[in-house]
Amino acid sequence: MANIRVAANASAMNDLPPLPAYTLSPVQPLISFLPDFYLCLIVPVAVYWVVSMFFHLIDVYDVWPQYRLHTPAEILKRNHVSRYEVARDVIVQQIIQTVVGAILALTEPEDMFGKEEYDIASWATRIRIAQRALPQLLGLIGLNAAAISKNMSGTHPVLAGVLAGGRYPSLSVGLDVVSGSPVASFASWEIIAAKALYWYIVPAVQFLVAIVIVDTWQYFLHRAMHVNKWLYTTFHSRHHRLYVPYAYGALYNHPFEGFLLDTLGASIAYKVAGLTPRQGMVFFGASTLKTVDDHCGYALPWDPIQHITSNNAGYHDIHHQSWGIKTNFSQPFFTFWDGLLGTMWKGDTTSRYARDRKTAQFKVDAEKVEL
Repeated sequence: MANIRVAANASAMNDLPPLPAYTLSPVQPLISFLPDFYLCLIVPVAVYWVVSMFFHLIDVYDVWPQYRLHTPAEILKRNHVSRYEVARDVIVQQIIQTVVGAILALTEPEDMFGKEEYDIASWATRIRIAQRALPQLLGLIGLNAAAISKNMSGTHPVLAGVLAGGRYPSLSVGLDVVSGSPVASFASWEIIAAKALYWYIVPAVQFLVAIVIVDTWQYFLHRAMHVNKWLYTTFHSRHHRLYVPYAYGALYNHPFEGFLLDTLGASIAYKVAGLTPRQGMVFFGASTLKTVDDHCGYALPWDPIQHITSNNAGYHDIHHQSWGIKTNFSQPFFTFWDGLLGTMWKGDTTSRYARDRKTAQFKVDAEKVEL
């Protein structure tokens, strides 16, 4: 797409600083030979299998047995599905996920850059307008903002301008060629605050909104899959053939459930939160990483993902046990819905895990005797 130039905007209020002109240009791909369209589709799949294979290797070679949630005997005897079937069904879900992702990407306008300074100035304008309410707010508690501002104007001109409702007589960039009146400019603190909003605070809020949406979506649909017998038998019971979860079984689901819970929920979160395609790449990649880690079967003390929130591999593993299947529905990020609605596991798990390990090992030893 050709570059698009937009002229400087005259302020709707003549005492506000003007907004700068900008030129829009297409965003260059993160990888020169690979368009971002394809990279967005590849990232979640690549993250899934790279992280899964890491955990698979430490599982197969028994690298850190002290951090296992389950023994090899449990994996062998308690799961009701083969590793081949798990991998096959995960690939089916990822094909569906990729098709939906491509459709979602096609609905997005081309990603452009060049408007950053304009957007920062727009935030600074909002900050300036918000200051106009300050004199009235101070008046409610009996303070005369105008008088305080006048007294401080010589020693603290910026603070005086804030108290005066965002009026900074000393800040100007020249005279307007038409009216001859001074052209206002932003105070340095307004630009700093606007940059913080634009680059950090607003994106953080967007990601938080997306996380809350996907957590809410998954909690209630996941819980419904357990409450409704038909939904559980028809769809969700497939995922619970893995009583002993392992990393690449994270997306082992019925294809319809995988689409409904994971793909559709994340897509809605992406759209509602107003994420950009590159933010979406981070969000989908992080969601995938978190989901795989939650099913990894290890409580690694140095794994930061398992310490960011209490919703980790140990927490979700309880849900996969026959005695914990009606608890710990929250996925993939936080546990607030379980806490609010009383579905969080309470009680000791040590004896229950020990019993399951003992039973599985007994079955393995019995087979060895028969041979």
